[in-house]
Amino acid sequence: MKLNVKYQESYSRGELILRSILGLFYIMLPHMFILIFVQIWASIVTFIAWWSILFTGRYPESFFEFMVGLNRWSLRLNARIYNLSDGYPAFGINATDEYSSLEIEYPESLSRGHLLLKTFFGAFYCALPHVFVLYFRMIWGGILSFLAFWAVLFTGEYPKSWHEFNVGTLRWSTRLNLYLTFMTDDYPPFSGKE
Repeated sequence: MKLNVKYQESYSRGELILRSILGLFYIMLPHMFILIFVQIWASIVTFIAWWSILFTGRYPESFFEFMVGLNRWSLRLNARIYNLSDGYPAFGINATDEYSSLEIEYPESLSRGHLLLKTFFGAFYCALPHVFVLYFRMIWGGILSFLAFWAVLFTGEYPKSWHEFNVGTLRWSTRLNLYLTFMTDDYPPFSGKE
């Protein structure tokens, strides 16, 4: 998996203020309203993919592409909400974005054993330890986002190391999501590095 949110040399102070004050209304609500229905379909797709992997050892390719598109949409939305990039996030699973990219390689085969292991014990050996660490990482990321707001407001620049940390958090949580939705057999590392 390759996830990247492009670091901009300068950020728009006007967009920053607009996103911070009205972002809930003009970004979050429209996207979340549509994403509710897309997430329902994604749950159905994941359920069907689970059975497909169990019987054939493969994730249906069209379902996989749908899920990749959904993850790209979530990345575009999160990049704006965390002020990691300017612009309005595009709607749809097939939309593109100049500031964020997510590439996920389609697995030719997936392990049925891993599938059953994730299904019955994934919450214990994967979700709990990752969510525990990610919880504190997200708290720190929230503090950095708050401080970055003021840095962008006064200087027009997002501190690069803070940007990398928050992108790393998105990368880590995306890897965990891919693993727990059966899209990969690779156990996610405890890291936000590329």
